[in-house]
Amino acid sequence: MATRIPLAERMRPASIDGYVGQQHIIGKGAVLRNAIQQESIPSMILWGPPGVGKTTLAFIISKQLNRPFFSLSAINSGVKDVREVIDKAEKLRNFQQEQPILFIDEIHRFSKSQQDSLLGAVERGLVTLIGATTENPSFEVISALLSRCQVYVLEPLSEEELIGLVDKALSEDDYLRAQQVTVKEYDALLRLSGGDARKLLNVLELVVNAAGGKPLDITNDFVLHQVQQNMARYDKTGDQHYDIISAFIKSIRGSDPNAAVYWLARMIEGGEDPLFIARRLLILASEDIGNANPNALLLANSCFQAVNVIGWPEARIILSQTVTYLASSAKSNASYDAINKAQALVRQTGDLSVPLHIRNAPTKLMKQLNYGQDYRYAHAYEGNFVEQEFMPDALVGTKLYDPGKNPAEEKMREKLRQNWKDKYGY
Repeated sequence: MATRIPLAERMRPASIDGYVGQQHIIGKGAVLRNAIQQESIPSMILWGPPGVGKTTLAFIISKQLNRPFFSLSAINSGVKDVREVIDKAEKLRNFQQEQPILFIDEIHRFSKSQQDSLLGAVERGLVTLIGATTENPSFEVISALLSRCQVYVLEPLSEEELIGLVDKALSEDDYLRAQQVTVKEYDALLRLSGGDARKLLNVLELVVNAAGGKPLDITNDFVLHQVQQNMARYDKTGDQHYDIISAFIKSIRGSDPNAAVYWLARMIEGGEDPLFIARRLLILASEDIGNANPNALLLANSCFQAVNVIGWPEARIILSQTVTYLASSAKSNASYDAINKAQALVRQTGDLSVPLHIRNAPTKLMKQLNYGQDYRYAHAYEGNFVEQEFMPDALVGTKLYDPGKNPAEEKMREKLRQNWKDKYGY
């Protein structure tokens, strides 16, 4: 008979040593672990995908420091709830109690006014704020609040860590240990979890319960047969939120407007925030279409602005136009690949010197040091082009941007070949 408390909750660790993953911030000698051990943690934003331990980490910090712990969800909490917590924090201070930790799940869903209501409490040191978000806090958290928080990026759990969670649950959970369960194959469990530890443990519990107390060998076929996901449901606060936005983006990337507009409708009917959808389209327009059709970014930006002004229900028409256009457009991730390569190169090579001839020379001394000497002004030459080197000396000849194989970028490639010969002779 299944226990009432879900497996994911039963397996939630209560100490740093039992925490899985995020060794770059919580491992021995890492910055956040040191802050916890020194009992001097800053207000912080934990940014990462679902199921990687944001809530658990906040809970562990409060337990480790023996601080009062208040928890709010941005889904169902408003300014009134925030103020009630702040009032409680003030009373604790008056009674010389420890500074409480205020954990806010999905803080990116708080409006500006809701975030403003937190600001004073953080500034005055009434609470230590720990916000959890799956969205980039640079865009979703107001700058005044963000400047007072340390941002920690949580990484997806590795396959080895996820398998370790399964094995740990089977060996340490009293209920599972009594079921005589052996895992023969992990692939289906891992695939269905999508890297989400909570979802992984939920799937494991469902599969074990399906055996009805009999000894069980878990195979991929058994898992896939037992796990019946209700894909007609859209839960904008849970796992389906991430599954459906993933299906939506992949349908557009895969140039299927029928599927794309279907997943759009699923989100609309589920009450998704239209700006969340429009923001994803802006990202996709550059990441997946780019220079294959520069108009895609213009349309996506116009869509975002229009949706911001109009809102539901009319925004659905604008979103549908944009979605079907982006899905039908030529695709290229060449710009996305180029910046990834460039950033990797910068991390590898460090701060290489800017070549002298393309340095700025606003002062006499800089001119005497040959800043700007031998620079050739492109507009003074035929076709507004003259060949010269712009890369640091150590990177001469490095190729980062490879135009995509589509009509628009093939024209760009040909122009680059005409100008640069072998440098763009991909």
